[in-house]
Amino acid sequence: MMAKIVKGRSFSGVVNYVLDPEKQAELLDSQGLRTKSGQSIIESFRLQTQLNQHIQKPVGHISLDFSPKDKEKLNGKIMVQIAGAYMKGMGIENTQYLLVRHYDKEHPHVHLVFNRVDNDGKTISDRNDRYRSEKICKDLTRRFHLYFAAGKEQVKTHRLREPDKTRYCIYGTLKTALPDCKSWDDVIERLKQEEITVEFKLKGKTAEVQGVIFGKNGYSFSGSKVDRRFSFSKITEQLERNREKLTPTQDNRCLSERKESPVLGNYLGSLVRAVERQNERERQQERRLPTNRPKRRKGRRI
Repeated sequence: MMAKIVKGRSFSGVVNYVLDPEKQAELLDSQGLRTKSGQSIIESFRLQTQLNQHIQKPVGHISLDFSPKDKEKLNGKIMVQIAGAYMKGMGIENTQYLLVRHYDKEHPHVHLVFNRVDNDGKTISDRNDRYRSEKICKDLTRRFHLYFAAGKEQVKTHRLREPDKTRYCIYGTLKTALPDCKSWDDVIERLKQEEITVEFKLKGKTAEVQGVIFGKNGYSFSGSKVDRRFSFSKITEQLERNREKLTPTQDNRCLSERKESPVLGNYLGSLVRAVERQNERERQQERRLPTNRPKRRKGRRI
């Protein structure tokens, strides 16, 4: 289960969207609205927003999406229960809302439209809403025994836009390549075949590696932004585990190959030398700085 949160200014657009017959819309639940028609629903929302003229985006729109594997168990009654528990956890209470299910996609999903101006004219807070929503979705997935997707495997990459499309491309390449790599040299060479660059971040002006950056198509991402398991430290740990699985003969061969092809060593060596050159330039510049001695005044001798 996951939630997509959107906030807006106009109820007409979102209400017309969720009730669109082409989406095979089914009204599951509502509160505080006149549901005779789409226009009556819009007017109901608009009237309540007049209780609070200070809020700029009174429209709350959240899409609750589920895995296709849960399709058989998710009837309308269960979806209303899940949506109710989600709203309670998010503090979306004492206000108007509309819950509509769509059948136009392969995965089950419902659209929740609510008024951020509650029945007393107060604003329903959206502070840290995405962080809170993620936690609530995980809790509800466990509570209702829904399917837990493993990482990013369920993402439809063909629908992504940049830069997420490139980031997921890097993710897929790393996921496939790392199990066969025994060193950072191997990682660099494998990613190079997919036109993915690798850069290392050093700690300050030292030679200590602090992180890794992957680049492709003009975009760059730190390893942890691609995925938490792809930070510099996590990848290094996996490479060590991969080497531990080798037999003594294979391990000796791997060590020999790394000595013959020191890609990472050369790269870090060049970074260290660049840092040292920069440090030396700064020291030289400091030596050249003029001192603040008072100038000797020239005077006439009597």
